[in-house]
Amino acid sequence: MDAITGTGTFRVVHATAGDWRDMTESCIRQLGEPAAERNLGLVYVTDSVDEDLHLIVNRLREATRIQSWVGTVGFGVCVSGEELFDLPAMAVMVGSLPPEDFRVLPLTTDAAAPLDDALLRWAQDSRPTLGVVHADPRHPALEPVFDAIQRETGCFLVGGLTASRGAIGQIANKVVEGGVSGLLLGGNVEVVCGLTQGCTPIGPAHDVTAARGNILIALDGRPALDVFREDIGELLARNLDRVQGYVHAAVPVTGTDTGDYLVRNLLGVNAEQGWVAIGERAEEIDRVMFVRRDGASAATDLKRMLDDVCRRAGRAPRAALYFSCVARGPSLFGRGSVELKTVAGALGDTPLVGFFANGEICNNRLYGYTGVLALIL
Repeated sequence: MDAITGTGTFRVVHATAGDWRDMTESCIRQLGEPAAERNLGLVYVTDSVDEDLHLIVNRLREATRIQSWVGTVGFGVCVSGEELFDLPAMAVMVGSLPPEDFRVLPLTTDAAAPLDDALLRWAQDSRPTLGVVHADPRHPALEPVFDAIQRETGCFLVGGLTASRGAIGQIANKVVEGGVSGLLLGGNVEVVCGLTQGCTPIGPAHDVTAARGNILIALDGRPALDVFREDIGELLARNLDRVQGYVHAAVPVTGTDTGDYLVRNLLGVNAEQGWVAIGERAEEIDRVMFVRRDGASAATDLKRMLDDVCRRAGRAPRAALYFSCVARGPSLFGRGSVELKTVAGALGDTPLVGFFANGEICNNRLYGYTGVLALIL
């Protein structure tokens, strides 16, 4: 299947049949003859062609004559109004921006190492507003790297972690892995971003009064498991096996007026000790609450986010980027591309591309179960 969206400054094409060469050639045909004004490309593929990413990039560069490419691999690919899961798929966005208004961010692995001098000089002159980044989930300390990029460039970072059952590749003009890379947009490029949660709080935020490693020992001065049981309710508390994958821990984000929180997996409980283990270093957080995955509430919050982003944009965007959690899409909203059709319903025929990630990035924080939207105006 071939498809194409957008005929203006940005254009999105995708293909979902055959091997890497079949899909790449299909996308090239849909793009048509190379256009001199096109100077930026983004490509996302599903992990059925993860080993062929370098071949895809080389062929796209050769055929389109576009030199600047970014992208990565996901369990699914997002395009305008469609979610492409469990099949070979590729989505390509090409566009035109003034050359001085963007730079490809090369692979960054060390938070203590300064960025390239030429990139820093450009950032000082262009004052970039948005960084679209892709990150390797195997890196042991991603958030310090996000902090360093944001600190040195001033960018608001959005993006996602590569999701692949095989090769973990990112594109930063060439295929790289092991850290963070992506695209920086200068201050002359107007952008609007939004975040939507996929979970709903089921109790108040609690003070972490005792913890060790990733284990919550006491909340509000009481055994953590007692507090957890009260929050989830008597029915679930009778059989804690039923909360796996449904109830999660969440760390409220400080300094925000939007009620954002970072969802972390619930790893287990120790009924004898009254402890709760979570996917975060509990001894380093001050507060925690418990949340549940809820498709209906997630759909409501998605529409809220879309209304807010469109209101702040004030006009039709030229392009959109969307990064969603692998646990959203069909897993949360059901089949039929419900999530991406909802986004398309708000954005109209705006060209959109993105992928289903192993973790989502927004404002240098690593989220889970969320959707992150960025509009280029």
